[in-house]
Amino acid sequence: MKREKEATHSHAAQESGKGQNPEHVEKRILVVDDDTSVREMVSRVLVGEGYLVRGASNGAEALEIAATHQIDLVLLDLNMPGQSGWETFERLTTEHPLLSVIIITGRSNQVFTALGAGVGALLEKPLDFPQLLQSVSRLLAEPPELRRARTAGRASEFYYNSSHPKKTE
Repeated sequence: MKREKEATHSHAAQESGKGQNPEHVEKRILVVDDDTSVREMVSRVLVGEGYLVRGASNGAEALEIAATHQIDLVLLDLNMPGQSGWETFERLTTEHPLLSVIIITGRSNQVFTALGAGVGALLEKPLDFPQLLQSVSRLLAEPPELRRARTAGRASEFYYNSSHPKKTE
């Protein structure tokens, strides 16, 4: 029920044109995080930019939504009950090979796994929303050939934002 409410809220915001960016019209994003506050906050930010957003609280729900709705990009948490984020990623990209995925996680040391798996971006929590929006925009604009190259393990752009402050000397 909550998922339907999020989808309806997102669709209504899109229809009303509030915060709508013409570049983002009809771009559909799935936000997958078991933490309701994170899922809702990220969804609000994306809706404010004019994206259509659906939410899922676990991997199984995400796979169900991806199977029944057109999705252009997934924001995926790694730490979830039941099916892990990496298991969900593998299933999503096997069933939808051109689907771009941004991993959002509180786990450290995931950059090499993400690179090897063909993830489009890795953003560590706490999220930097301007960086998130920039990564979303870049990946949605990316041509299918680059997505194929990344998932095949060939060199391609990868966006990484660490939550750890940079040291200055």
